[in-house]
Amino acid sequence: MALDRQNITIAAPAFRGLNTQDSPLSLDASYASIADNCIIDQYGRIGSRKGFTAITSSTTPIDGSNGLECIKEYINPTGTNVILSAGNNKIFTGTTTLTDVTPAAYTITANNWKMVNFNDHLYMFQLGYEPLIYSAHTGTVEKMSAHAHATGTPPQGNEVLAAFGRLWVADFSADKSTIYWSDLLNGSGWSGGSTGSINISKVWPNGLDEIVALAAHNGFLIVFGKNSIVVYQGAEEPSTMSLTDTIANVGCIGRDTVHSTGTDLIFMSSEGLRSFGRTVQEKSMPVRDISKNVRNDLLKINAAQVNSPIRSIYSPEEAFYLLSFSDSKYVYCFDMRTILEDGSHRVTTWSDTTLRALDRTQDGLLYVGNTHGIATYSNYQDYELPYDMSYFSNPLSFGDSARLKILKEIIITFIGGQGAQAVVNWGYDYSQAYTKQIVEINSGSKTAYYNENEYNVSTSEYSASVIVDRPKTKTTGSGTVVTIGVDATINQNALSLQELNIQALIGRMI
Repeated sequence: MALDRQNITIAAPAFRGLNTQDSPLSLDASYASIADNCIIDQYGRIGSRKGFTAITSSTTPIDGSNGLECIKEYINPTGTNVILSAGNNKIFTGTTTLTDVTPAAYTITANNWKMVNFNDHLYMFQLGYEPLIYSAHTGTVEKMSAHAHATGTPPQGNEVLAAFGRLWVADFSADKSTIYWSDLLNGSGWSGGSTGSINISKVWPNGLDEIVALAAHNGFLIVFGKNSIVVYQGAEEPSTMSLTDTIANVGCIGRDTVHSTGTDLIFMSSEGLRSFGRTVQEKSMPVRDISKNVRNDLLKINAAQVNSPIRSIYSPEEAFYLLSFSDSKYVYCFDMRTILEDGSHRVTTWSDTTLRALDRTQDGLLYVGNTHGIATYSNYQDYELPYDMSYFSNPLSFGDSARLKILKEIIITFIGGQGAQAVVNWGYDYSQAYTKQIVEINSGSKTAYYNENEYNVSTSEYSASVIVDRPKTKTTGSGTVVTIGVDATINQNALSLQELNIQALIGRMI
């Protein structure tokens, strides 16, 4: 009796990214069990992330363990923007060379600064410290009380928001429910004028909460507590602003996880990564979240954090939101182009890339902090060294987990990656004892697949010479379910997986 030959094809743009949350056998074949050092590229493929390129020339570590923990671009109206950073209990300016600009006789013992641009100045706030100000007019960092336009006592809060023509400060050592606002157009004015404050301790929908983060969205002032959210309208005139909405049982657990995507706010809650817009619609019973497919992983990692901040960044240019847990070696990369049917986003991981400082510049460049200074998210090496990219499917049953599968051939369509080496893995019945075969990608003369117009040399990640390679791997062994994986070494050239074609004979009942 002849055996049935069946194919499973996983092809872009159908890649759905990582799913460690649901039962593997219940998942669509396009979900991955491992998708590491990957992104979902603009064509919906599993693609290699970019690498990290050091731009600070010094070889002396800023800090032996953490390095830089805060980076922010000061936006100068003249166009001569400056990068400021914090690490090793100091404040620096510059990128190639870091210049210590910490004010004299100002002792710093922590580096969890929140920096914001406002009215031609960069303001720096951190719990328990007098705020600092940087201005291009002086090129120096000074204590707020020393500024020429300072009035009153500057609030020493951990959260600051520049919005509605003033600064808003909250999260104090002994007061977690009061928000202070500065004078109009004066970030160092904290008495007289239109300064003021509001205590929201009686506004929290579930009783006492703590302010974690502030945001401005669609003309509203958004106050994130740990377990609830409060929304005010009319913040242009804060003395008369009014409460317009409260949301119970959903809050924010990380100050630096709040980012605007233009049409929405993204934030990390105790139950995963969430959309503010959807949270408002669903109120206190949210049924969807961005991180649904990796929710338990995120919560487990967060539970292991030891008073370390969660960092994040949203990049419209790269179309991703990065979530970095400082005590973990994993970064979660959420694709912001496509929302899946259940409201979640496609997600991949980046391993061995602890990111303690992140900033997106006005020009769309991503800066990260490391132990030696500053690096950029660019090129396809990590600090001039290759890195590994991995993609593994979930166990594939070919529609019948009771029958034997005799794997015959794996055909993988690679885009780019000239000269890279990949390892094709296959295994059976949930075992991680994979059989492996090495393949060379685009090592010889191939026919170009994409033309010059589709991949422009100056603007895209791929040049006009990018070609397709479809190496075939003859396989052995059998089992009721099959797992397929690809490990590839990324060394200067971008690589994407266009398609995986898995061919098997379907045998007897087991």
